[in-house]
Amino acid sequence: MSRKPASTPATACLALADGTVFYGRGFGGTGEAVAELCFNTAMTGYQEIMTDPSYAGQVVTFTFPHIGNVGVNDQDDEAAEPAAAGMVVRWDPTEPSNWRAAGRLSDWLARRGRIGVGGVDTRRLTRAIRQQGAPHVAIAHDPEGRFDIEALVARARAWPGLVGLDLARDVTCRQSYRWNETRWAWPSGYGRREGPGHRVVAVDYGAKRNILRCLASAGCDVTVLPATATAEDVLALEPEGVFLSNGPGDPAATGAYAVPMIRGVLEAGLPLFGICLGHQMLALALGARTIKMNHGHHGANHPVKDLETGKVEITSMNHGFTVDSQTLPEGVIETHVSLFDGSNCGIRMADRPVFSVQYHPEASPGPQDSYYLFERFAAAMAARR
Repeated sequence: MSRKPASTPATACLALADGTVFYGRGFGGTGEAVAELCFNTAMTGYQEIMTDPSYAGQVVTFTFPHIGNVGVNDQDDEAAEPAAAGMVVRWDPTEPSNWRAAGRLSDWLARRGRIGVGGVDTRRLTRAIRQQGAPHVAIAHDPEGRFDIEALVARARAWPGLVGLDLARDVTCRQSYRWNETRWAWPSGYGRREGPGHRVVAVDYGAKRNILRCLASAGCDVTVLPATATAEDVLALEPEGVFLSNGPGDPAATGAYAVPMIRGVLEAGLPLFGICLGHQMLALALGARTIKMNHGHHGANHPVKDLETGKVEITSMNHGFTVDSQTLPEGVIETHVSLFDGSNCGIRMADRPVFSVQYHPEASPGPQDSYYLFERFAAAMAARR
């Protein structure tokens, strides 16, 4: 099935593996890309979403229609380059209207070679993703409107997908570095942490910058190591705590080298905190399993219940795999669940300060209901001094 825009000529298209084609107006980079298609329900933060390394291997459909209206700036990138392969939106991006804007979204995408498609019926596309699961797609932008649809559908069908794919190696840092930038605050912007802090090693599976800022704001002296770091690499820095970051791809594939490292850290008895892929890595190291979700959770309005306090937090999420709570071993307690579908959103060990959550307490974009988790991690390290 093909759906072409009624008036202006199509300069971009999205070809699904089942043969469905959505036409629209292209902006940003030109060319073609193949990826998994997901949707994100956030009303703000499209720049942070596009640069979140967890979106590697994905094209993002934004359900909120007004994308691009606040422009872009140099401060809101969560990584040096966009990770998402492209974006699909309802309305074409407008001229930016925001005091922080330093440029246009379309120009920002073009410089980075990422494709945008506007004028698409994103409600219909979102319903298809929810009902049929996240499809494999080919996205294309040609200003002349020339598309080989048969070839694009074939590329989408041939793409192997995210299951079994280790993408953390692609988005991780190449060498270790220190981090001391703190959270943004009016009117000064980002700050710098000074003085002694809790020595934390953050293992980068695709870490967002705002996670590192939250660690620094909680009093942590952060050293970031690549995803392939070993337990010996981590422990050689004599950390007081270890953090496992977010990231893209299949956790079971990344776990092939991450799980032995995490088990080595657990044997050392250090406080440990994980987010998103880091949560899944910890669960695998403890003996649980992960599974692929139908369409995942992507948005900034996801309700999560803390099973130990009864509190409900509104959270930011971005994940296509989940921990199978039925496989959690004895001594590992499920602490949080999604109120959308009951899937696991948090665990902790019963006998030591080791915990993780599936959602993003650093937000960016999203609510800040869960920032206390960074303070809990800092308190666990302080208690051992």
